[in-house]
Amino acid sequence: MRTKNSIINISFGLGNQLIITFLSFFSRTVFIHTLGVEYLGINGLFTNILAMLSLAEAGIGSSIIYNLYKPVADNDKEKIMMLMKLYKKAYLAIALIVLMLGLSIMPFLSYFVKDTKVEYIHLIYLVFLVNTVTPYLFQHKNSFLNVNQKGYIVTGLFSISSILSMCLKIGILYATQNFLLYLIIDSIVTIINSVILSLIANKLFPFLKEKISKKIDALTKNKLIKNIKAIILQNIGSYLVFGTDNIIISYYVSVAAVGLYSNYYMLIEICRTFINQIFNNIYHSVGNLVAKESKEKIYSVYKVTMFLNFWLYSMFAIILFVTLEPFITLWIGPEFLMDKLILVVLVVTFYERGMRNSITTVKTTAGIFHEDRYVPLFQAAVNLVFSIILVQSIGIAGVFIGTLISAMMVPFWTTPYFVYKKVFQKPLIGYFLGYFYYAGVGVVTCLITYYASHFFVANTIITLVMKGLTCLILPNLIYILLFHKSDEFKYLMGIVKSIMSRLQQKFMPKGRTETY
Repeated sequence: MRTKNSIINISFGLGNQLIITFLSFFSRTVFIHTLGVEYLGINGLFTNILAMLSLAEAGIGSSIIYNLYKPVADNDKEKIMMLMKLYKKAYLAIALIVLMLGLSIMPFLSYFVKDTKVEYIHLIYLVFLVNTVTPYLFQHKNSFLNVNQKGYIVTGLFSISSILSMCLKIGILYATQNFLLYLIIDSIVTIINSVILSLIANKLFPFLKEKISKKIDALTKNKLIKNIKAIILQNIGSYLVFGTDNIIISYYVSVAAVGLYSNYYMLIEICRTFINQIFNNIYHSVGNLVAKESKEKIYSVYKVTMFLNFWLYSMFAIILFVTLEPFITLWIGPEFLMDKLILVVLVVTFYERGMRNSITTVKTTAGIFHEDRYVPLFQAAVNLVFSIILVQSIGIAGVFIGTLISAMMVPFWTTPYFVYKKVFQKPLIGYFLGYFYYAGVGVVTCLITYYASHFFVANTIITLVMKGLTCLILPNLIYILLFHKSDEFKYLMGIVKSIMSRLQQKFMPKGRTETY
């Protein structure tokens, strides 16, 4: 059942992402040609600032979701209702806190936004704030759908609303070139989407509407508070690592530079989101697994997800390294390119961060929050020191080099340490041997693909497509050749064969399944 639910959720997620990706490119193209790079910079900057405010939520959602896995697996409706009641109250308080913090920042926006001709900055920021606050009012229901492995419902509705929203926004940009109206459409669609998901959750799980007077027992509550405190520290650290890049670039370079980087960021995030459609849906299956299975079973599934993680992240890293610059050149022009060093650092960071997905998933679903609560803060300190020093000496690349240095110094080894010690109870050397073996294979494959792709000079769409196909075909052939005898590969092929068999049974007419 876990595998079936994951496959359904992944299929919906990937289908949704294909549609959203196409519309994102079209929308971004219209955005650049109608509003310009400064508005892109404002968009990225305000997103970062409001991500900082969202730290008010830090820890509550993840901790309560972790506590929901076991009662959901045991169908303990009473405990589910108590946790959901607590979850709802917590998010109402969070919405109010984020709103008040957001309003208090408005008088100081001029310190973040320098040398810009964008009008109505404060009103634009206010609409961003509304878009940030509104989803908190319904977040508890959305999360419950995901815990029950019904993420395909959330994804499906998000896909429909995103298509509608993007089409309306593209029409508004063409007709009016009005950024405020562009943002207001997002607000309206976000509110409607959240309300519909809440109604769906109530229909699928009607007991959620029932009132309950009982409160969470002291032991669970104390554990919950302990985890929340730990995750708050972790999320603050994570924000200071990943959420401050645009603010540093805007302060030390310019808002326009944020706009240039935002195109690279969008393309990299599209790749990350495609992969995360798989791993985000596996996430809740692993949570269910951790709640019910032995550590040997958890470890065997982890090895498969680690292998899949390497395959996907290394392949997409190669695609980005080879095709990102020619794609931007053909898409919006060579004036939107940045230094080659920036591309290299961003791709390496993309791969390094992605390769921690599997081990981080086990860590989070196993409830390891308290043990490494100070790790992200230490990483954040290292990141900010290196980023601020390097941006002043080598420019924008220094910001991203600082992020990469901090990742390699801290979570690169601390996350696997806690998982191997607490969950797997195995020597840590096994993790690093596997990690560096995969890394070596990835680097060699990247170099082979990079030089092979030189046969195609990407100055037209056709030659760019040929370059892209080289990046798709060659790494996959190399990986199949190297790993086809491994247990992880055989496990994944078993799942693929099972899916193909089910599709064949579903779509082939009865009486015609025999072979000749």
